[in-house]
Amino acid sequence: MTIEDRLKDLKAKIDGIVPAGISVSQVEFEGPELVIYTEDPKKFADQADLIKILARDLRKRIVVRPTILEDPDRAAEKIKEVVPETAGITDLFFDADTGEVLIEAEKPGVVIGKNGATLREITKSIGWTPKVVRTPPIESTTIKQIRQYLRSVKEDRKTFLRAIGRRIHRETTSKDEWVRVTTLGCCREVGRAAFLISTPESKILLDCGEKPSNANGTPYLYVPEIHPLSGLDAVVLTHAHLDHCALVPLLFKYGFDGPVYCTPPTRDLSAMLQLDYLEVLQKEANRTPYTSTDVKNFVRHSITLNYGAVTDIAPDIKLTFHNAGHILGSAIAHFHVGDGLYNIAFTGDFNYSKSRLFSPAANQFPRLETIFMESTYGGSNDIQPPRKEAETRLYEVVNTILSRGGKVLIPAFAVGRSQEVMLALEEGMRFSKIPRVNVYLDGMIREATAIHTTYPEYLNAELRNQIFHDGMNPFLAPCFVQVDSAERREQVMGGDPCVIITTSGMLNGGPVMEYLKGLAPDARNALVFVGYQAEGTIGRRIQKGWREVPLGGRETIAINMEIDTVDGFSGHSDRRELMNYIAHLQPRPEKIFTIHGDENKTIDLAVSLHKRFHIETHSPLNLETYRMI
Repeated sequence: MTIEDRLKDLKAKIDGIVPAGISVSQVEFEGPELVIYTEDPKKFADQADLIKILARDLRKRIVVRPTILEDPDRAAEKIKEVVPETAGITDLFFDADTGEVLIEAEKPGVVIGKNGATLREITKSIGWTPKVVRTPPIESTTIKQIRQYLRSVKEDRKTFLRAIGRRIHRETTSKDEWVRVTTLGCCREVGRAAFLISTPESKILLDCGEKPSNANGTPYLYVPEIHPLSGLDAVVLTHAHLDHCALVPLLFKYGFDGPVYCTPPTRDLSAMLQLDYLEVLQKEANRTPYTSTDVKNFVRHSITLNYGAVTDIAPDIKLTFHNAGHILGSAIAHFHVGDGLYNIAFTGDFNYSKSRLFSPAANQFPRLETIFMESTYGGSNDIQPPRKEAETRLYEVVNTILSRGGKVLIPAFAVGRSQEVMLALEEGMRFSKIPRVNVYLDGMIREATAIHTTYPEYLNAELRNQIFHDGMNPFLAPCFVQVDSAERREQVMGGDPCVIITTSGMLNGGPVMEYLKGLAPDARNALVFVGYQAEGTIGRRIQKGWREVPLGGRETIAINMEIDTVDGFSGHSDRRELMNYIAHLQPRPEKIFTIHGDENKTIDLAVSLHKRFHIETHSPLNLETYRMI
């Protein structure tokens, strides 16, 4: 059956379901969704459960759009006519991909109206489907620019999504049934995450990151299993840390032209970090692996999915994202292959304990035969202290350094660890556990924090309530001061005792290196590690006791400052939590692959899991291919 025949068949079924008087002018695959075009959007809006019924009966993600969408400028006027001024509308974003208008308002409840009455009135007036969110307390430049860009390429996006939709829903041709996974990076090492899932019909790449040490930093993208890249059906991105997302734009430079599936926060954070990554490389090495145009290509080709949305991404593969608890928008990717043939999950980086930011990683799936799980802290001695204990230890270090007139330098990832440390420091000052001093934020930390406040639904309930309902947003505390120039950085280093949180987290570039140059000679100061330091990075060398580190060329830095490591702030599960995760995983898998960890840790974890649970385990090498079925 051709795509046209399938669409005709689907239209006939839809015509048989919708009530008389509602016309369906056209149906079309656009990306993973089936779009129903109608001249009667108001009548569709009146049938509250109709879309749910269609999605259930057709087993497709359904979007209803009017045959002609109201011009956004005119639609904006009509929205403001319908919604009372007391709602405090601050922004409107018309998403042509979905036919949705995102309404940001200070009082979302006023926009929604009693029992959703105002929302239905908006739909009837303009055809666009309204989605209401609270106005973020911190405006994000990144999100604003992404929205503007997506609006500027809406026609290109429409063409792209229709092409992808037809590719996803093409007829399967092979009679063979097999599933293979090829390891292209991240095995017995931390970094350059990349895994290829292959079936007779499809090829899906999971992640494409760089290695923090910059040694052998690129995944094996040239091997015949994945080359040429034009043969890929899709890329799936678990989260926005550079060891998972940095080289996704490189794929477009070398021929990939398909979709990248990720959560909305992952798209925005990845674009922000990729552009920052290019800027850092340009300053330090005067060369970059790709350009900002390739980052735009990533954004233009991205298809965002929320947790729990089961989505066709290939003729024989469905994808569902689940909360990974690691950073904002981080996801465990669950792949359902064939018609119940096989199920694989990739944890990405995950945290199976509750943090100040997120709920614990999901551990229940409909079906699961194999799981690939990270092993960053998979060694038998990798036991992290409880978060409260870690915060107490941080307060002790900060008090000691400030009392002797020093400055506390904390290198941290812009996304995740920075916000965790910010929340701990803010609470410490509020309850007089540490002195009230300035906490300077350098690098992309402020912007990353703004993106966190734009997506409150991805934060845990307590923090969400604190930000929006208690009237006390900890991220807006007066102690946090943004550093936005080299001159300001010099003033901070020459000023009063303070705390500095800056990127990069492993000292492999970024503004932290300027602070290290300025602060390392003074023994009153301290460098405090709060996150993992990969082998080969300057951070790991200093942690091991190096007192002189090279900066490139003949320049070196003498390390006289105090060196401290405060464990317990990591967004990764420690050894105990990794074991507990498998103990509570439902259903229990048949195979476990331990990845994303130093060689001894992945092997140790694989052996221990096998001994305890009697499950087949593997600590794979890079460039191996495993047949699952």
